[in-house]
Amino acid sequence: MLTVDFSRFPLAPGDRVLDLGCGAGRHAFECYRRGAQVVALDQNGEEIREVAKWFAAMKEAGEAPAGASATAMEGDALNLPFPDDSFDVVIISEVMEHIPDDKGVLAEMVRVLRPGGRIAVTVPRYGPEKVCWALSDAYHEVEGGHIRIYRGDELLGKMREAGLEPYGTHHAHGLHSPYWWLKCAFGVGRDGKDAALPVQAYHKLLVWDIMKKPLATRLAERALNPVIGKSFVVYATKPHLPAAPAAAEADEPAAAPATKTAEPAAGKPRKSARPAASKAPAKSPAKRGASSTAKPSAGAAK
Repeated sequence: MLTVDFSRFPLAPGDRVLDLGCGAGRHAFECYRRGAQVVALDQNGEEIREVAKWFAAMKEAGEAPAGASATAMEGDALNLPFPDDSFDVVIISEVMEHIPDDKGVLAEMVRVLRPGGRIAVTVPRYGPEKVCWALSDAYHEVEGGHIRIYRGDELLGKMREAGLEPYGTHHAHGLHSPYWWLKCAFGVGRDGKDAALPVQAYHKLLVWDIMKKPLATRLAERALNPVIGKSFVVYATKPHLPAAPAAAEADEPAAAPATKTAEPAAGKPRKSARPAASKAPAKSPAKRGASSTAKPSAGAAK
């Protein structure tokens, strides 16, 4: 189940991609299948080990094209272990609502993204998330849970302050909002066979939808996304820095005075200034270390 729409967020083979707070790896796996050079990073070591196993399984099964690469590693979103301008693409999906210093995370993402690079940010949408908080304190008070609800304009504003230029937004997972409302109403801590019957029934519907992708549910979700889509998705670019003026090659000499008493030249001619060439998919709120608890299959995204 992808939150990022790759038809709106194009990925080219060979792109260097950072999936930050990758969780179980759904977006990292899709980027790997598309031929990218992927780094999946999360602070949850257990999930990173699982992601690494799936990367190896995908390679063995021939699911990734030649030239693609994939690495899973533990790391801190506020102190990324990469040089400036390391990546062409950064994805951070359903992570920022867990982190107190969201501005610090944005600053780190901008730092490691090359000028002209693209970034996708997804967070729970304000309306559906507000319903969850109203129905259940446990939904957002668990350790590692959601600590804020973003309004769309608030997230866009923070991204612009960080130096990004948003170019598109949409909502996703309209079918998933009612599921989380049911879980909040009947008890978020009750999972599997312990969950209430309405929750179990709706969960079966979602699994069927993810696995089979029937036309009926695809059309239903498309209609529901603008109204109750669970996730808010923003796409942005990191602009190129303004070109710095090049130093003038040489000053033109001032005219020599005609006599010792002649007035000096009015001033040196201005230097020439030539610009330098510029370098040309909804998670559980109990997210440990900016991760998800879903386990992917080798042939399906999270």
